[in-house]
Amino acid sequence: MRVRPWIHRLERRQSWPGEQRGMTFFGMLFLVVLVGLVAYGVFRLIPAYLTYMKVTRALDAVAVEFKGSANDEGGIRRSLEKRWDIEGITTPSVKQVEFSKDGNGTTLHMAYDDVEPYISNVSLTVSFDKTVKIE
Repeated sequence: MRVRPWIHRLERRQSWPGEQRGMTFFGMLFLVVLVGLVAYGVFRLIPAYLTYMKVTRALDAVAVEFKGSANDEGGIRRSLEKRWDIEGITTPSVKQVEFSKDGNGTTLHMAYDDVEPYISNVSLTVSFDKTVKIE
């Protein structure tokens, strides 16, 4: 029975005692720093996304509240201001909500950018856009 010599060379090469395997210290350090920077960025953006979820929840609640009723802009704005106060939303103002009326109802549109400081003079900017139709 003849054994292929190249298989023995591969097996022998993989098991040489002087051959290094695995990750070096600097490779591991680079990987840890990279993962740390990404995780830090994610943690810096969590409050911005939580605020966006509060804004979305407030706009959806106002749409349900005024569904099928007279949609006057003053009443909707007052309801939004109350919900902004209850939710503790400070970053986007209620004044940034745009109203547009058409034949079927009122559309509320909120678009804003949230800038979070990252490292030194580097910032992370996230753009949010939400539209709600009140019929």
